[in-house]
Amino acid sequence: MTTMASPAARVGPGSGTCWWNVYDDLERWDRLDPAAGRLTRWVDDHLVRPHPELGRDGAVCPFVRYSSTRRLFWAGMVPGGDTLTVPEIDAVVDEAIGIYRGLRGEHPSDVRSLTLITMFPGLTRTDRIDEVHRARKPEVVAKGWMLGQFYPGCAVPGLWNHEFHPLDAPVPMLVLRKMMSTDFPFLVGRTDWLYSYFTALAPDLPKKLRWAVAKRLRIEGPAVEDITSLRVHLPEEHAR
Repeated sequence: MTTMASPAARVGPGSGTCWWNVYDDLERWDRLDPAAGRLTRWVDDHLVRPHPELGRDGAVCPFVRYSSTRRLFWAGMVPGGDTLTVPEIDAVVDEAIGIYRGLRGEHPSDVRSLTLITMFPGLTRTDRIDEVHRARKPEVVAKGWMLGQFYPGCAVPGLWNHEFHPLDAPVPMLVLRKMMSTDFPFLVGRTDWLYSYFTALAPDLPKKLRWAVAKRLRIEGPAVEDITSLRVHLPEEHAR
């Protein structure tokens, strides 16, 4: 894969990983690697379409539709498969965070549509994805962003149907995007995460009140994993 810098590409300074603006030139992206095409087919044939098991009307992920149509959908591929160690994956996430921050600066009026995906084709040790996700989520959430873990067989339940698994993806990946109003169920396990949520969604509330609400709404124990039952928005209330 070429790492030549261009307006449609960003290169990690350490790993050489190249993140591309996928829908800026979809044919070029799909030619890069078989995994590139698997990603866009998953987006175009699954994420932006309704699904009978989703539990609500509309696309599986409306956010992705906005991101792709506005050409703010970026993705890169990290080679190595199962030879990649947790520290190596973590180092690439460092680069991804820096690149995502830079892209936000370039698109200040449309950051809610910006997505940055880091793919790990050939990685079957998806426990390493989970480990890096757990370690880096607090830092990312504190910025008002979200870090999602996706991979084949990911069993995280959906917001509308416990048996539907929206993070089950054809290629292992870690995804950066802006925090949205519908992310509440993914943040209820820690007071600081909920504080970041209210800071991002209700910044005009006094800090003391944000902390007090966060402490009151925090969930402990196994209930934290039951994403579906923790959903607080209605079908007609879309992510903001």
